[in-house]
Amino acid sequence: MTEPCNIAAALPRLAAEHPDRIAIRCPGKRAANGMARYDLTLTHAELDARSDAIAAGLARHGVVRGSRAVVMVRPTPEFFLLMFALFKAGAVPVLVDPGIDRRALRQCLDEAQPQAFIGIPLAHVARRLLGWARSARIRITTGKLAWPGEVTLAEVERDGQGAGAQLAATAPDEVAAILFTSGSTGVPKGVVYRHRHFVAQVAMLGAAFGITPSGREGDGVNLPTFPPFALFDPALGVTSVIPDMDPTRPAAADPRKLHDAIARFGVDQLFGSPALMAVLTRHGQPLPTIKRVMSAGAPVPTEVVATLRGLLPDDAQFWTPYGATECLPVALIEGRDLQATRAATERGAGTCVGRPVAPNVVRIIRIDDAAIECWSDDLCVADGEVGEITVAGPTATDSYFNRDAQTRLAKIEEALDSAEASSVFARAGQREHTSTARRATRVVHRMGDVGYLDGEGRLWFCGRKSHRVESASGPLYTEPVEPVFNVHPQVRRTALVGVGERGAQVPVLCVELTEGVAGRDWPRIENELREIGRQYPHTRGIERFLRHKRFPVDIRHNAKIGREKLAPWAAKKLG
Repeated sequence: MTEPCNIAAALPRLAAEHPDRIAIRCPGKRAANGMARYDLTLTHAELDARSDAIAAGLARHGVVRGSRAVVMVRPTPEFFLLMFALFKAGAVPVLVDPGIDRRALRQCLDEAQPQAFIGIPLAHVARRLLGWARSARIRITTGKLAWPGEVTLAEVERDGQGAGAQLAATAPDEVAAILFTSGSTGVPKGVVYRHRHFVAQVAMLGAAFGITPSGREGDGVNLPTFPPFALFDPALGVTSVIPDMDPTRPAAADPRKLHDAIARFGVDQLFGSPALMAVLTRHGQPLPTIKRVMSAGAPVPTEVVATLRGLLPDDAQFWTPYGATECLPVALIEGRDLQATRAATERGAGTCVGRPVAPNVVRIIRIDDAAIECWSDDLCVADGEVGEITVAGPTATDSYFNRDAQTRLAKIEEALDSAEASSVFARAGQREHTSTARRATRVVHRMGDVGYLDGEGRLWFCGRKSHRVESASGPLYTEPVEPVFNVHPQVRRTALVGVGERGAQVPVLCVELTEGVAGRDWPRIENELREIGRQYPHTRGIERFLRHKRFPVDIRHNAKIGREKLAPWAAKKLG
């Protein structure tokens, strides 16, 4: 019998094959030395059986196939049990980063129109005080006690005991989850994930990184510092060790705690944001057990790649996948190749993000801020020319929830002839996806990023489309500009912004100095930066430099620079 198109379909199989193997370890209580005991564990059998019970209990409380349920639970065993229970039930988990602005968070929850709200006690306090998710009539707390109108997760699990397997026969096109973007470039948008998107991600990630289920206990241990990515691990046959850190503040992680978990459990895979990688590089301790590192969420500075590679075994791989919540993975590059392109990046070529991950089709179209309804090959620009990056492939999502205008701006419908349609979906492993094949169309996602393809088929990232500066002498893009100046030894990072009306914007380089550099050194550094800029044609026109004490960064990865905030600050400083 064919498994349903559902990321949770792997659980019963793994429970049968390796019932006692640990699937997930969570920090739990602390030992006398301050390190976590990691005494909260779930075996494959426990994860499967308990998620079955919770799925059945959810149904008895009204959370059924198609129900939208906000999940605000920390990365504890309850989070993973809940997520897999919701997937099994065919319900739709809604994930919103709790660290975003409270007004944006309320807007996200209102847009999602959830039928259920599942959260820790603190989340329910905020729900009552701030009026979150008023549409949610089903309220479940992970706490031991429930307020009137709430029920505890323990009661839900108890009510579903003995109900047996609960894996719904979900179809590829059914909505599986709504994942809100980080909101680093505006109010977060709810990305609609269908079950085929998750299944395709598992297949593409496994193939791209060579991750295969191991038959030996202890092989394939991942430290995912962004917990939602741990949901892929059971489907890949990998054990997850959830790190002892605040996942919304990776830059503040304690490297000693990370190293403790890595050494204790023989972690051989590590996933984290560039900010997390910077924490490990500053700590400087070798990582002898790590075979594979994956860093995503923002461009990884080449010096971080170089330093961290020196802490890894010689045969270890450092992968930096390129993608977005709406489409992941798109392309990837290994650290050695990234280091080989470093000199070009520092001369203004942009950041090489590698080759497209099969079977993605990556094409560059001319830059346009308006919606594009139908695909035409006439949209494409020549290799080497900067344009907007587009992706068509099995993980390219097709809409935002309750955001029709944003969907029209980000999605293009591409007509396919019948032969091409059959080929496309066969390569993507989607022969069962008959509804799309009958329409003979596919969705092309506009990444909102600019870049170009070189003569070798590699993709180069040049920044966000919304961050481009339209000066009187032509457009400037952040990634070809900022690395040119970041080579200065007393500069931590820079940010290009534009002041004035588009088409006549004044390019301004905001500069954050390295820690410990005195403010009195700024005049000298400013002059040196001006001289650096004059070495390259595209940076010669930058004459305005502003020192900023500390750049605003995004909540989720602590790496994306908040240029939307820096631009008005620069305009005010320039008067």
